[in-house]
Amino acid sequence: MTRPISQLALARALAFGLAFASVGTTLGATAVSAKTQEEMPTVTNDMPKPVAEKRPHTYTVHGITVEDPYDWLYDKSYPVVDDADVLQYLNTENAYFEYKMAAQAPLTDALFKEMRARIKEDDSTVPQKDGDYLYWSEFEEGAQYRKHYRKPVAGGEAELLIDENALAEGQEYFRLGAASISQNQRFLAYATDTNGSERYTARIKDLQTGEHLPDVIENLRGDLVWVKGDTALVYGPSTEEWRTLEARMHVIGTPVSEDVTLYKEEDQSFGVGTGLSAQEDWLIIATGDNETSEVRLVPAANPTAEPILVKARKKGVEYSVDVRDGELWVWTNDDHINFRLAKADLKTPGDWQTVIAGSDDFYLTGFDLFKDFYVTEGRLDGLDQIQLRQYSDAAKITPIAFPEASYTAGLSNNPEYAMTKLRLSYQSMVTPGTVYDYDVATGGLETLKTQEIPSGYDASLYVTERLSVQARDGTMVPVSIVMRKDRAEILKQAGIEGPGPLHLYAYGAYGYAIPPGFSTSRLSLVDRGFAYAIAHIRGGDDLGRRWYLQGKLFDRTNTFNDFVDVGRGLIAKGYTAEGKVTASGGSAGGELMGAIINQDPSQYGAIVAHVPFVDVVGTMLNEKLPLTPGEWQEWGNPITDKAAFAYMLSYSPYDQVVAKAYPPMLVTAGLNDPRVTYWEPAKWVAKLRELKTDDNLLLLKTNMGAGHGGQSGRWNSLKETAEEFAFILWQMGMAPQD
Repeated sequence: MTRPISQLALARALAFGLAFASVGTTLGATAVSAKTQEEMPTVTNDMPKPVAEKRPHTYTVHGITVEDPYDWLYDKSYPVVDDADVLQYLNTENAYFEYKMAAQAPLTDALFKEMRARIKEDDSTVPQKDGDYLYWSEFEEGAQYRKHYRKPVAGGEAELLIDENALAEGQEYFRLGAASISQNQRFLAYATDTNGSERYTARIKDLQTGEHLPDVIENLRGDLVWVKGDTALVYGPSTEEWRTLEARMHVIGTPVSEDVTLYKEEDQSFGVGTGLSAQEDWLIIATGDNETSEVRLVPAANPTAEPILVKARKKGVEYSVDVRDGELWVWTNDDHINFRLAKADLKTPGDWQTVIAGSDDFYLTGFDLFKDFYVTEGRLDGLDQIQLRQYSDAAKITPIAFPEASYTAGLSNNPEYAMTKLRLSYQSMVTPGTVYDYDVATGGLETLKTQEIPSGYDASLYVTERLSVQARDGTMVPVSIVMRKDRAEILKQAGIEGPGPLHLYAYGAYGYAIPPGFSTSRLSLVDRGFAYAIAHIRGGDDLGRRWYLQGKLFDRTNTFNDFVDVGRGLIAKGYTAEGKVTASGGSAGGELMGAIINQDPSQYGAIVAHVPFVDVVGTMLNEKLPLTPGEWQEWGNPITDKAAFAYMLSYSPYDQVVAKAYPPMLVTAGLNDPRVTYWEPAKWVAKLRELKTDDNLLLLKTNMGAGHGGQSGRWNSLKETAEEFAFILWQMGMAPQD
C-alpha cells in the first residue's frame, strides 16, 4: 500500500540539495543528447589545461555590480544544450580528465575490483508480505539493475514484475522511479527516466496478462497513487521548469489529455505530492516548500469530491497528516521547534489537540499509524529512536533498543495496516546493514538478513568513535569516525611518518542528517590507513530542528565554519595533520567544498566536489530555473532582499574565488542535471583555472548523458567511486608507483 506522504520528506525531495532523488520524470523532445567520443578533442601526450574564454558580462542588483565573464557557459536555450562552444569546452575538460587520470587507470581498476568483490552480486531483498503476495527484488550476478518479483503467500511460482535490465537495454542512463501495485494487486504502474533529467514516463502493466495497457503518462514527477477501485492513478506532472504544482488524476483507458486536476498550486515556490492514508480510505494532497505546509484530504473512493483543507498555510509552520478510523493525526512544529504529535476530528480538522508534546531533548521526526499501535521516530542526542505507542495510552512508550553507542536505525518496508511484526533497518560505521523483524507482542528482534561481504569483513579490525569538536563560536559539533585498530602499523608499512590522512565528509543543508552508517566502498580508504569522519554540522538536523535552522539563511556560514573547525580540531587531536585532510561533498555538500577551500585551503590535501551548488547568487537570481523559487526559504531571496543578496555574495564559492593556492580538486557535473545545472561546476572550474596560483591538479568531469546522481547502474556508479578514491590516493602520495 502507499503510506502517507510526509510533508518534510516532500519538501526535501523537491529540494535540489538532495542528491539522488528517488522520484522524477522523462525529458522527451527537449532531452539533452550525449556527445559521442568521436566529438571529443584528441588527447595528446602534452595536452594543456583547458582554458575557458572570458567574455565580458556584468549584472547589477541592489546597486552592486558583479562581473561574470563565464556566464556564456550557461546555454540560454537550456534545457536544450546545443551551443557548440559550450559543448566543445565541456568535451575538452572531459578529455583532459581522461588524459590526467590515464596513469591512474590501474589503481582505479584495482579499487573497482576490490569494491565489487565486497558486493554480493546475486543479492536480494528480504521478501515482505503485502496482501496476498510476497514482494522482493534481486540482482543477478553481473547485472547492473534489479529484477522485481512476487509470489503468492499461499504458495506458487515467482512472478517477474519488472526487469530493470531489459528496460535499460540500449540506454546510456536508466532509473526506475515510482512503482505502485493496484489495490486489487492486478496492475503495476511504474515510471522510468532514461536520461537523468528526472522527468519520468509512466506505464501500466496488467500482471494477469503480462501486457502493458495503452495508457502512457509522460513528463511525470512524483508518486503514482491508485484510487479506490483501481480505476485511476493520481500523479504529479512537471512544468517546463521542473516544478510539480498539480495533483492530477488519470482514469485508466482514457486519453491523458482528459486527465483531471484535483489540486493546482499557485505559489511557484511550493511543490505538490500525494499519498494514501494508513487505511487507504483518504487521498492526502500535500503542498509546501522547505518551511511551510498545507494539506488537503479527499475520499480515495471519490477523489473529485470537494477537498477538506486541514489548516491553511502559515509561514514557518510545517505539518503532515494521516487518518485512522475517521480521526486525523498531525505532526507539526506549530508550537515547538522539535515538533509535536496531535489529533483532530475530521469535522474540525484545524483544531489540533496535543498527543505528544514537543520536547527540547527529543526531536520527533515522524510517525506511522498501524491497526493496534503506532510508531514514532526521532532522535535523542543525535541518535535514532524508534518507539512503539498505544492508542489508549500515549504515555506508554516501548523503545526498541539497539546494541551500539553510535548507529542509524529506522522503520523499513511496512506496507500493511495490520502489522504484527515491524520490518526495521539498522547499521553503524562498523556494522553492515541488517534487516530485522521486531515482534510487537514479544519485543523480540529477529535478524532476517545481514549484508554479506563476499571478499570478507572482520568488524573486530575496526573501531568507531563519536566525539565533539568545538567550533569557533563555542558550539560543540558531533563527529563520527571509523578507522582500523592497526592504523599506525598500516601507515608505517606505507612509509607514512606521523599522523595519517583523514577523509572528512558532510552535507549540511535542508535539515538532512548524515547518519553514521556502513559503507563497503569506504573500506578502500580505511584499509589503506585513512581515518574516515562524518561531521554532523549545522544545516543538518542531526541534533534537532534548531541545529538545522542555525545553518540556513543568514546563519549559513555556520555550516562552513563548523566543517573547517572540525577538521582543525581533528588535526589538533592527532587524528591527522595539516594538508592531510581530504574532503568530499555533493550538491549542497559541493557548495560546502567550495566554501571551505576559499576559507582554509591549506588544511586539505584533496577535494572532491560532486555536482556542486557553487554559483549560489547566479542561481538564486534566476527564477526561471527549475527549483529556484522553492529554494529562497533555504538560502534567501536575493532578488527582493538586499541583505540576502549581500550575504549570499559574501560566501558564494564561485563569486569568492580569488588569486591564491587551492588544493587538488576533482569536480563532477551532469549535463541533464535539473537540480544543480551543469554550468555551475563548469563556471567554477573555469574561474579557478584563471585565478589559482598553484600547480595543483584541477579536473572537471561532466556526465554528458546523466543527471544529478551521476551514472546509473550499480557497476557504473561504483566505477565513479573508484575514480574518486584513485584521485584522492594519488594526490595524497599513496598511489602505487611504477
